[in-house]
Amino acid sequence: MEAYWLSTLGVLALCLLSVALAVHSGSSKGFAGKLSGPVIPADDDNPLYRIDRVHMNSVEALGPFVVPVVLAMMVGVGPLTLAVLVWAHVAIRLVHMIIYLRGGNAAKGGSVRTILYVSGALVTLVLILVTGWAALR
Repeated sequence: MEAYWLSTLGVLALCLLSVALAVHSGSSKGFAGKLSGPVIPADDDNPLYRIDRVHMNSVEALGPFVVPVVLAMMVGVGPLTLAVLVWAHVAIRLVHMIIYLRGGNAAKGGSVRTILYVSGALVTLVLILVTGWAALR
């Protein structure tokens, strides 16, 4: 597992990002006098909604990515290959977060934000395929 230190750090970065977004979402709602739970209006022009959704997007993307990373380590995917996939995903998630939090047209569904989310999903798909291939060898 020592060979996978770079991938491990990437996974920890994703987890830290998710926790930081949870704190940001909760504190933003608290400062605005809102209760926890869904933000209304559910509109990309509402900053509280964007903060809440970017947190939920990070949580939704974390499990399907982290499980194959751990499996990739177990089946012996090359450490460099895995690190590239992990850090590509981290970079995509960070840019997605920044775009979503900034708001504007790029943050609206069907634009840059969506392209980034789908890109992260494609990296996850490649990771799953690489891990499956390594498991079959």
